[in-house]
Amino acid sequence: MSGEGKKKIGSLEQSRRRTTRILLAVCAVIVLLVAGIVVVKLGASGESHGAAPVSTSPQPAPVTPSPQVVPVPTDAPIPTASGISAAIGAAVKNPDLGKFTGIVADAITGNVLWSTDPSTPMTPASTTKVLTASAALLTLPIDHRVATTVVAGAEPGQLVLVGGGDPTLTATPKGQSGYYANAPHIADLVDQIKASGTAVTSIVVDNSRFTGETMSKGWFPADIAAGYITPIESVMIEGGRLDGTQDESPRSETPALDAGKVLAQALGIDPAAVSLGTAPSGAKTVASVQSAPLGDRLLQMMEHSDNVLAETIGREIAIAAGGEASFTGAVDATATALAAGGFDLTGVSLHDSSGLSVDDLIPADVLDRVMTAAAGAGDPKLRSLLDYLPVAGGTGSLSDRYSSGSRTGAGWVRAKTGTLSTASALSGFVVDQNGRVLTFALMSNDRPPEVSRPALDAIAGALRNCGCT
Repeated sequence: MSGEGKKKIGSLEQSRRRTTRILLAVCAVIVLLVAGIVVVKLGASGESHGAAPVSTSPQPAPVTPSPQVVPVPTDAPIPTASGISAAIGAAVKNPDLGKFTGIVADAITGNVLWSTDPSTPMTPASTTKVLTASAALLTLPIDHRVATTVVAGAEPGQLVLVGGGDPTLTATPKGQSGYYANAPHIADLVDQIKASGTAVTSIVVDNSRFTGETMSKGWFPADIAAGYITPIESVMIEGGRLDGTQDESPRSETPALDAGKVLAQALGIDPAAVSLGTAPSGAKTVASVQSAPLGDRLLQMMEHSDNVLAETIGREIAIAAGGEASFTGAVDATATALAAGGFDLTGVSLHDSSGLSVDDLIPADVLDRVMTAAAGAGDPKLRSLLDYLPVAGGTGSLSDRYSSGSRTGAGWVRAKTGTLSTASALSGFVVDQNGRVLTFALMSNDRPPEVSRPALDAIAGALRNCGCT
C-alpha cells in the first residue's frame, strides 16, 4: 500500500455538546417570550373573563457563549526529560513500531526532551512534504499563483494550451468546485477563446515547462491506477484524476494530452485534433487562468497529502531559484532553501518532493528541527506550516485516527502523516496537560501501516496526556 488514507472530519463532540446547550437555552428564551405574548393577548381581548390577572415569567438572563480558543501560555512549565521518558516509555517499546526512531522537543526553547536514534535516516513517506512546504514558504510569496495559458498556434485555426505547472485545472461548470478548492476552470478558458473570435480547428498541448522524467526513482507504475500519482506534467485536470470527485481515483497516464482533449471537447472540437507540441515563440495570448494562491495549495497538499501538488510545488521552488523544473531540480532547490534557512540536512536523501519514493531518506531530527522552527522562534514565514497540519480525529489524513479506542490525542495532536507499504511516520506538535507546546517526529519502518500507525498514535497521545514536570 502506498499513499495516504482517507480523510474525514470528526472529533469536536465536546464543543458540539456545548453548542447544543447554548441552542437549547436560546430556544427556551424564545418559547417563553412567545408564551408571554400569547397570554398577554388573551387577557387583553377579554377571552378569559373572570380569570385571575395574567402575569408573565421574568425574562431569563441573556445566554452568551464564552470563548474556548485561547493562546497557549508562554510560561507553561517545561516537561522534564525524565517525565517525558516515563510518559511514553511503554508506548515506545511496542514491537509494532518495528525499526523506530523519534524525537520530542520543547517548541519555544528548541531543547530536545527525549530521543532515540534521531539522526538515523529513515523512509519518511509523506512527511517529506514537511520539507517541501517549508522550502516553499521560505522561497515563494504566500499568494504566488501559476498560470495556464492558451496562445495562437503556428497554423490558422490552431491554438496551443501552455502548461505553467498548475495541476488543479477543473472541468466542472463555473460556479462549481472541483477536487481542488478555488481551482481555475476550463470553462473560463473557453469563454475567453470564444470572446476572441478565434475559429479553432485543432489544439496543441505544450508540456515543455517541466523537464526530465515524469516518474521518479522509487515510484511504481501501479500507483497510477491505484490513484496515488500521475506522470508529472505541466498541465492536467484535477491532478490527473479520471474521476475528479474522488481523492484516490485512478489517474491518467497522459495527463497533459488529456487536458488538451478536455479543452477540445469543451470547444466542440474532435479530440483526435489534439496533439503534443510547443508554442511558437512570441505567440499571442488568447486566454489565461491562474491557480489558487500558494497558501491554499499548500493547505490542500499537507492536509490531504496530495502527491501531485507536492511535485508541482517542488518545481515552483526550482523555477523561482533559477533551476530546472524536474525531480532533481525540485529536491536540489528545496535543500538549498532549507540550508539557507539554517537547517542541517545531514542524512537527507530525496528523489521526489512528495515522499512517494521508497528510496527517500530523512532523519527524525531534521523533521523536528523544521517543526520546532515553525512552532517556536524560527523564521516567521514558517509559522503557516502549523495551520496546514491535519488535526487528530478531525481533518485530512488524521481524520480517521484517534476516532475510536483511545481518543487522548483527538483535537490536540496536529501532525503530517506518512504512509507507505512498510513505513509510517508522524511529525507535528501537541499541547501537553500544562499547556506546553511540544514538537515531535516519530518514524517507523519495516512494519505495515495497519500495525505501526496505532503504535505511533499512542506515543503522540501519551505526550498530550503528559503533565511531566
